[in-house]
Amino acid sequence: MASRITGVDEGSPAARARIRPGMLLEKVNGHEIRDVLDYRYWTEEPRLLLELRDERGRAVRKRLKKPEGIPLGLDFETYLMDSQRSCANRCVFCFIDQLPRGMRPTLYYKDDDARLSFLQGNYITLTNLSEREVDRICALRISPLNVSVHASDPDVRRAMLRNPNAGRCMELMRRLADADIEMNCQIVLCPGMNDGDVLSATLEDLSALCPQVHSVSVVPVGITRYREGLPELSPVTREGAADAIARVEKAAAANLEKHGSRVVYCSDELYLRAGLDLPELDYYEDFPQFENGVGMLRSLYEEYLEALSGLDGSERARVSVATGTAAAPLFEKLSQKTKKTCYNVDMKVFPVVNRFFGETVDVAGLLTGSDLLAALRGEDLGERLLISATMLRHGGDVFLDDVSLKELSDALGVPVVPVRCDGAELLDAVVGR
Repeated sequence: MASRITGVDEGSPAARARIRPGMLLEKVNGHEIRDVLDYRYWTEEPRLLLELRDERGRAVRKRLKKPEGIPLGLDFETYLMDSQRSCANRCVFCFIDQLPRGMRPTLYYKDDDARLSFLQGNYITLTNLSEREVDRICALRISPLNVSVHASDPDVRRAMLRNPNAGRCMELMRRLADADIEMNCQIVLCPGMNDGDVLSATLEDLSALCPQVHSVSVVPVGITRYREGLPELSPVTREGAADAIARVEKAAAANLEKHGSRVVYCSDELYLRAGLDLPELDYYEDFPQFENGVGMLRSLYEEYLEALSGLDGSERARVSVATGTAAAPLFEKLSQKTKKTCYNVDMKVFPVVNRFFGETVDVAGLLTGSDLLAALRGEDLGERLLISATMLRHGGDVFLDDVSLKELSDALGVPVVPVRCDGAELLDAVVGR
């Protein structure tokens, strides 16, 4: 299998070797290049022999030297240099299955590709890996991988993923651990399926694979109002969240004593749902599951307060912050602390109910433009409205319901400013720096 070259970076090793767009790359140092993993791995070496085909199909060999680790400088027709692998599961909790009709086609695509797990941090289930692919991951040391585990019990996992291959998860993870492949894992907590003692057993089984299992996050299942024809699921209750936190923190304490790391963590959303305070900043160690919402709010809170301590109190601003109902109390605390330091800064917080997906979806990242418009139209929003940048998709300027940032700004009559989950950046946006 050969990959067609579509671009050559100016001044790159490939450009100096006079490799041209339109050529097909077949082998590097005798190794067949099937996809981006092969390409990246085998082109790390400082001395390369490339076997190509030119535009007329003639064999071409190019020898070149470059510093070890420096990219070769080639672009291909697709990012993966191969077709993307889709998900073969029918997970009972799949959020994509709970989307309404008529949204962007890309939102309905389910990937389950180990290459994207390594390259972009996507989570995979291991259910569509062939023996050849497992062997290649081990041989090429493709690490780290992100694995959606959900349950270590084979029967429970098969029932949750509705795939007969799902029961091999722990067997495959042990093989990967034996090859020293680092793994970050995720558990989507579904009441009545993988909570309670099943959760405790899963945490114990994953902790046994430390240090190759570097981290585990437990997040509550998201349930929208579009579950017609899907298995019945209940949201995680206040009591269920508290029970899960207790089990996770017990396992974390044992891991800290045995491995020097907590390894297992609950998402911020579980603490908010349980009505419990977020752990202190040092609890999260090196924030291994930050992108999964673990420690994100505590980090934001502490960064904001640190930046706030550097103000002299002379700032003036009238702004609004729109967020999900779960995190709104935390932003109210930040608003009150801001007022004490800067008397002329008015930061109004609007908890926005998610009407698009349903009220049980209470996180900021799944609010849509129509939710914001319905909640905020006619309100005095001050000089600008601040929102979480996680609400935006499709290049960073469109909400999940295809309302654009500009459309929302025009409808509300104020600039709408997306802000990353960074406390200092949030404060800058509040005071207008």
